[in-house]
Amino acid sequence: MKTLLTSINKVMMFALLMSATSLFAQETPDFSYDLGAKINDMTITQGGTVVVATNDGLVGIKPGQDGVLFNFTDYGKVKPEELKFVPLSPYVVVGQTGFGGLQTKSAVIDYMSGELLFSTEKNGWKAIGMSEVLMPANKLIVSGQRRAKEKYAQAVAIYDLGTGEQVSFYTFKGSRQAMGIPLVLSDGVIIPTTKGLLKVNMDSGDVIWENEIKNIGWMVASEDEKDIYAFAATTNQKNTKIYKIGANGQPLWPDEKKVKGGVSNFEILPQGLAVVSDVADSGKKGLAKLAAAKAESKITLLSASTGDDLWEKAPKTKGYVQHFYIMEDGILFGIQEGGINKISYDGQTLFKKPLKTGENILTMAQTPQGLIYITSEDANIVNLETGEQVWSKPLKFKRANTVSSDFDEKNNRYLIAADEKLFSIDAESGTSELLAEANFDGKEDPTRIEVREGGVLLTSDQNMMVLDWDGKTKWHEYYRAPGKSAFGAILAGAVAVTSTAIAADASFKAGANKNYLGQYNSYGAEMQRTADMFSAIGTASFNEMAKRFKATAATQDAQFILTKLDDGVGLVKLNKDTGAVEKEIVLKDKKPAYKVDEFGGYLYYKPNDKTIYAYDLKK
Repeated sequence: MKTLLTSINKVMMFALLMSATSLFAQETPDFSYDLGAKINDMTITQGGTVVVATNDGLVGIKPGQDGVLFNFTDYGKVKPEELKFVPLSPYVVVGQTGFGGLQTKSAVIDYMSGELLFSTEKNGWKAIGMSEVLMPANKLIVSGQRRAKEKYAQAVAIYDLGTGEQVSFYTFKGSRQAMGIPLVLSDGVIIPTTKGLLKVNMDSGDVIWENEIKNIGWMVASEDEKDIYAFAATTNQKNTKIYKIGANGQPLWPDEKKVKGGVSNFEILPQGLAVVSDVADSGKKGLAKLAAAKAESKITLLSASTGDDLWEKAPKTKGYVQHFYIMEDGILFGIQEGGINKISYDGQTLFKKPLKTGENILTMAQTPQGLIYITSEDANIVNLETGEQVWSKPLKFKRANTVSSDFDEKNNRYLIAADEKLFSIDAESGTSELLAEANFDGKEDPTRIEVREGGVLLTSDQNMMVLDWDGKTKWHEYYRAPGKSAFGAILAGAVAVTSTAIAADASFKAGANKNYLGQYNSYGAEMQRTADMFSAIGTASFNEMAKRFKATAATQDAQFILTKLDDGVGLVKLNKDTGAVEKEIVLKDKKPAYKVDEFGGYLYYKPNDKTIYAYDLKK
């Protein structure tokens, strides 16, 4: 009898064990990484690699791979502020500053391959005063002081970031030192130095020309490289001097031209040189403040031949230029403090009167009906010829913390979520209506809107709601937040940069002109555009990033929410079309330190200060 009971007990214990294993199976990570040192910071890069700063150095974790991709320990402890992730590239720069503000230690790592492409030690530098990643050329240009065996000479070098190899090198003669950002041209490099500009053939080391124009911070070349524009900021950037230089290095203007403030935007046009400069707040008070220049942007059009101001009267901005677009008939600009206007190249305002808008213009884009703008307070479509409103009256809402929008092709309408409301605007008539009240729980506002096959999805950190085409709630799911993560509770949207921001940056980095007004596109279209930009550069790491952006996002059909589950704090995976729970991962910690990679579909969780667990959310 005792033997029978023992057997029964064993069977029951086995059943309980199996039940417990099933219940907690999802707590077992798919990958575990013991980093052996205290974790100081964790970043999910745009390429998907997780870069971790530790007390021993910098570690790279590739999604779906056992073991770490790289472990850079040459510089010891790495602080978060010592890292610079080059936007829309596979590069992270580690920089540690020594005496005098020079970087005595600097390294460039390809976080997609794990390869160390450049370091001051490996490449013979004692300290560097400037290092700049040049895109889309995919080059690194460095200037600074060489090591003892080269007698601490001042030099400039260019490295191919595709291979890490040195492309060209030049050593300065005498006491000349580099300053500012060099300009790479097809037949050489123009280097700003303490004694003037120097154009050098970096392959032969021959000086092509030099002049005495000093204090240059940066330069821009015309497309044919015959004209060079050089910019020198005065003390505290109160003014900026602009020089025009020919292909032989000689000044083409009798004198430099001066604009108020620091130049924030510059465009070479057939009609002249469009310049945006920002005048900062003087900090003065009382009568002195009245006499000081207003804190605002100045827009100027200079003659390319003489540098003279072509406009008798500059357009009034009454604020900082937030958007600046080149059109066939003139310049379109939007002001941070509110307002949109357009000025012709001969200095005439093209709108009948400046268009009043709310503050903080989030979106300006072209649509078949005209220019759509969305601010933190209102939205409308504007006739780009006259500045008149296409919609009979702007859509207004209280100053919202977040505003999101999408285009509903099925019903030919714009959908805008703001101030806990969903508005619908007919694309043809401009008629707007309140489609629904988005009553989210937990004092949250919708942060994203997405048109799905079966309706409209509104989401926030803890809420998901799907409405039918008439705005009626089909379902609403809310999961209460357990507390904030030590890394910051970054869930949906963790690495998904807003479409307008990534599109502008991607086109700029790809060599396209950032000052041309784009189309109002879907988020997916912008991701494809970014992927195409990566593919154009062509190295293995960029191609890998392109595949990541082209692939269907892991969260296209699901959202992940951190909440309190029956067995502890964890993450739930919810289907975007049904709201059904597809997966649960119990993390146990009351305030777990974690991050979610939205594109790759991985959860990275820090169970202790030296370990990272990775969970595949796609399973």
